[in-house]
Amino acid sequence: MKNHVLSPLSRPSRPLVALLAIAAGLAIPAGALLAQAQDGPYTVVETGKTYVRLQDAVSAIGSGKGTIAIAPGRYKDCAVQSGGDVSYLATKPGTAILEGMACEDKAALVLRGYNASVSGLVFQNLTSSDGNGAGIRLEKGNLTVAQSWFRDSQEGILTASDPSGRIVIDKSTFTNLGTCYYSAGCAHSLYIGDYGFLRVTRSRFERGAGGHYLKSRSAQVQIASNSFDDSKGRWSNYMIDLPNGSTGQITNNWFVQGPDHENHSALIAIAAEKHQHSADGLVIAGNNARLAPSVKWTTTFVADWSGDKLQIGQNTLGPGIKPFERR
Repeated sequence: MKNHVLSPLSRPSRPLVALLAIAAGLAIPAGALLAQAQDGPYTVVETGKTYVRLQDAVSAIGSGKGTIAIAPGRYKDCAVQSGGDVSYLATKPGTAILEGMACEDKAALVLRGYNASVSGLVFQNLTSSDGNGAGIRLEKGNLTVAQSWFRDSQEGILTASDPSGRIVIDKSTFTNLGTCYYSAGCAHSLYIGDYGFLRVTRSRFERGAGGHYLKSRSAQVQIASNSFDDSKGRWSNYMIDLPNGSTGQITNNWFVQGPDHENHSALIAIAAEKHQHSADGLVIAGNNARLAPSVKWTTTFVADWSGDKLQIGQNTLGPGIKPFERR
């Protein structure tokens, strides 16, 4: 097959650019930040009003469009967004933490509006009774996530299906996520349902605790310039699982498969469950994959059940990794 090494995706989408600009503090009035410290940690930037509960801030925006600036602190709090276009923004990235409370027994943020954007937040220690406790549960609509951290929970981000929806994740970290201890099946670091488009760039997946690192049923994916470090994972499975098939690209990523694996037969799996979406033209190139020094088995970089015409280009593979296998 033709070598087709792509450069990293260099032009973020317009929603992501706008979100990063807000994250830099360009749209937060100084008075709003002062009010935060005086009245409550959640400020609706457009009105300057502050709230003690995150749900109250979300409800104040309602079906409209607004930005919630979250002051530094650790909050046992959560919210459900039922409509509108809401941006959730840490005033200082990495200092606003939502932990230990899952609304509707689902997640810290349950999203079913038109659009949601998240920047600079930390989600941790989240559980639910069915084993799918997540930082974010996306039930419909578009989602943009930038510079956020998901850790020490049953799941990082979990979505339903929205074939017309779009998900963009950039510069985020997923640590110690996933579980296979519940009857409903495994939870994963990142699980995306049948969405129209998924883009994951410049993000890190590490120390998986069960399930897959990135599982997506999306029709189209762009997974580029990420790291998947399984060297300290436990009971983990595939690094990337596209169980329904998908087109797009998996390029310029870095992979290490560790020694404590439930399923170590492949790093990337295509259409392992059903062939719903064509994988014709899926580009897999420019990646670097290794086995951790303590690993004794051999494995396959790409395992394909689709039978479609994948475009597997030049990838740098360490000893013990077979490039491709049709299954």
